[in-house]
Amino acid sequence: MSPRNRRSTRLAGLHAETDPRRPAVLPLLTALLCLALVIAVVGLVEHRRGATGGDGGLLGEPSGTPSGPAEGVPTATARVLDGPSSGTRMSDRKRITGDITPKSVVASGHGHVLANNMLYSHSVTLYDAADRSLAATVPDTVDMSALGFPQYPGTSRGAPVEAAWTADGRYAYVSQYQMTGEGHGASGNDDCRNGDATGRSALLRLDVATMSWDQAIEVGRVPKFVALSPDGSLALVSNWCDRTVSVVDLEAAEVTAEIPVDSAPRGIVVLPDNETAYVTAMYADELFRLDIPTGTSELVRETGRKPRHLVLSPDATRVYLTEAGSDRLLELDTASGEVLRETPTGREPRSMDISPDGTALYVVNYYEDSVSKFDVDTFTEIQRQSVGRNPVGVAYEPTTASVWVANYAGSIDVFDDSGQA
Repeated sequence: MSPRNRRSTRLAGLHAETDPRRPAVLPLLTALLCLALVIAVVGLVEHRRGATGGDGGLLGEPSGTPSGPAEGVPTATARVLDGPSSGTRMSDRKRITGDITPKSVVASGHGHVLANNMLYSHSVTLYDAADRSLAATVPDTVDMSALGFPQYPGTSRGAPVEAAWTADGRYAYVSQYQMTGEGHGASGNDDCRNGDATGRSALLRLDVATMSWDQAIEVGRVPKFVALSPDGSLALVSNWCDRTVSVVDLEAAEVTAEIPVDSAPRGIVVLPDNETAYVTAMYADELFRLDIPTGTSELVRETGRKPRHLVLSPDATRVYLTEAGSDRLLELDTASGEVLRETPTGREPRSMDISPDGTALYVVNYYEDSVSKFDVDTFTEIQRQSVGRNPVGVAYEPTTASVWVANYAGSIDVFDDSGQA
């Protein structure tokens, strides 16, 4: 009952008690009237709660309490192995082909794998990890003006490079090597030949429930890698031709800082504090540490030739780094950046991934057409498997304990990695 109604009832009771001339039936009528009012108010509240999902929001709007995964978004959980991933071996290769030129493959952790097919196929392809089937092909065309960028009218076309999934597997943020179409400026290139005339590109968000691009965020020139902060509030994007890293506030869908580094930034990891990140400057042979809140960077160390990719150990105490030009894999202390161990790889190691238990690393060797598996404990290579031409991306898919390798020339190799050695 509202304060006003309580006050009215209280006054009515006092008035009845102090006026002996009022008939005795009046207090009873007053009480019945108040009871009816209470029932009506409670009924109204329950009706509104039923229409809003119980949190006070309007019907159809997001609520503070999730109502469950969206339709079409898988909810598979990680497969439990009998032992550590370092004790299993890759086998039973299946090759996926089609109209694809995958630059990367990224697992959602819930049963989907996304391949990003760059400017040669102009699409992302989504696969069901359980049966390795194609679930959807989404072209990289988008109406930027409908997503808040009226300066780019008509249809724009991207070029998907890398992706980062949200923790629930609902969305994938995909970096676009370039955007082309009216108003976008000169095309992007790895040699950055068009300088400042190169158009700024975008981070596009794929909604898996609708298989559509539902958000665009303008970043720098020729963006490559994208990483999300552990709390899901930020995205960091390496801008190859700007020598910067964009910091994106995902709730506001806007860039809040451009942190300078050096030539050709690429790999990124964000630490559990959500405030510190490491990034490679591939053509400068350098590793940087970023202070995200202040928007500053510091040189941690000079590296071997072409430091490319970074992954973080599950406990965040170690960072692993591939040196594509030196054919090396490094282990670094997260706190200091000090090199703890190193080991040789195949020719031109590019991307890598780590098993969820942190015991195995998977590295693709671009010029050798192979994928290597390393035992983290001994820091030695324990397996090397042939794959398709120019392997450039790799992902460990936890719901099936499988390893997915993106071959740039036009295929994806999938290995089961659950069998014991």
